[in-house]
Amino acid sequence: MSATPVETRPAAGAQTLERGLLVLVALADHPGGLTTSEAARVVRVHRSVAHRLLTTLVGTGFAERDDSGRYRVGSGLLSVADRSRPRLREAAEPVLTRLAAELGATACLVEVAGDAAVATVVVEPPIDGPRLSYRVGNRDPLDQGAGGLAALASKPAMTGEPERVSEVRRAGYACTSGEVMPGSYGVAAPVHCRRTVTPASVTVITHRQDLVEPAISLVVAAAAEISTLLEG
Repeated sequence: MSATPVETRPAAGAQTLERGLLVLVALADHPGGLTTSEAARVVRVHRSVAHRLLTTLVGTGFAERDDSGRYRVGSGLLSVADRSRPRLREAAEPVLTRLAAELGATACLVEVAGDAAVATVVVEPPIDGPRLSYRVGNRDPLDQGAGGLAALASKPAMTGEPERVSEVRRAGYACTSGEVMPGSYGVAAPVHCRRTVTPASVTVITHRQDLVEPAISLVVAAAAEISTLLEG
């Protein structure tokens, strides 16, 4: 007589872990934060379950609760993520330093963080005179500006992605004008590496239109060099 198949269910601990991770992802997808009820709705669990999970995440530093009762990603998660990223930033800095000096323009590494393009390494050119003000931690919309578009293009093609991202992936670089700052030009190229946790790009920002064309090949080469360093 054959045995009757037994339906397997995830152990309680595994289910709790899975739900906790889903809540964490939901917080990362909502930089403005989520209330307990909103988190429960996004993850599709009872409000009491969401409350327990959020309380645990706050207790471990992976989430933070503000005075209005909204939860956001906490410093604990950022710390864990940063441990996997230093190699990317360490590889990028000397390459960006050479690029900034060669072009006489600000060069940066832009990474995707939630729904924003964030500058994580910024190198200003070693020249006198006026220059664009751009700093580490600067956040721009992902769908505006060369840096965000090129960073998105570093990921595999996705159904429904913006056509601009597909165009950047085909061309190998992005050029924009006045999208992030009035009067500025951006040139960016995707950093392609299977080992990077976060989609990223090499970006040059300048107020000089005459630098755009010569910057394209140099930016593409810089992104390729960083990718090679990471893969190596």
